[in-house]
Order: sequence, then C-alpha cells, then structure tokens
Amino acid sequence: MASIDVLMSRFYSYDTMYSQELREQSFVDWPFREECSCTPEKMAKAGFVHCPSENEPDVACCFFCLIELEGWEPDDNPWLEHAKRFPNCGFLTMKKDFTELTVGEFYRLEQERLKIFHRKVCHMKMAHFRDAIDRTLENMKSLLDSMKGISK
Repeated sequence: MASIDVLMSRFYSYDTMYSQELREQSFVDWPFREECSCTPEKMAKAGFVHCPSENEPDVACCFFCLIELEGWEPDDNPWLEHAKRFPNCGFLTMKKDFTELTVGEFYRLEQERLKIFHRKVCHMKMAHFRDAIDRTLENMKSLLDSMKGISK
C-alpha cells in the first residue's frame, strides 16, 4: 500500500485523469500488451493509472477511489477486478462519459473523490497511531518487568 505522501501526490495529480486518453498514456511501460485481458486500453477504461514501483512493475491505481491493485495476470479483467474490490467507486458507477458531465455532476464527483481520499488518509493515520500505542505499551511492559526484577 502507498504511503500517505504517495497517496496525496496521486490524489492531486489524478484530477486530470477523468480523461481515458491520459490514463492510457500512463501505461507506457505496462508489462501486458496484445492478447491479454488487461491491456493498457482496458486498464484505462476501468479507471486505472499505471503507477509502478521498483519492485512492482504492474501496480495500477484507480484515479477516483485510489484502490491500488498489483499482481495482475494476463487474463484478469480490469473492470471486474475493480468492481470486485470497490463496487461503489464513483468512476465505475458514472452513467456518462466525462465530457458529457454537467458542472454540477463533476463537482459532486470531485466531492466524492475528496471524501474517499480523506477517509483513506484518516485510516492510514489511525493505523500509525495504533501501532505507536502498541509500541508504547510494549515498552512500558518491558520497563515494568525490568523494575520488578530490580526490586526483588
């Protein structure tokens, strides 16, 4: 999973990714081409942007719901994989092409995209906070145990 900084960077740069053409351009180094179900065109059509890392060349992230999927197989259907993991993604449920949206519809979609982003960031920060609490508790237990040993 991406770090908070990476998530923020993606969120702010993906505002232009309503365009399928721009999403498809991100798949320059995509490992799956012809004779696959997950071609760059199909990945872009399902809302994905290619965001590889050094160790994971096939990471794709939805520009809207920010779900990150990796470990693609040639016969994976991008739309079905996306819908299986985030069926309520605003991009997947959009009834119109981006170019046909009214300003109000686009505004509501961007509000939803922002809510999803904030929810993900909050969940990540809460997980970091829980980890810090667990570490602190372990340190305190160790300290108490060592103090018990000294007092005996």
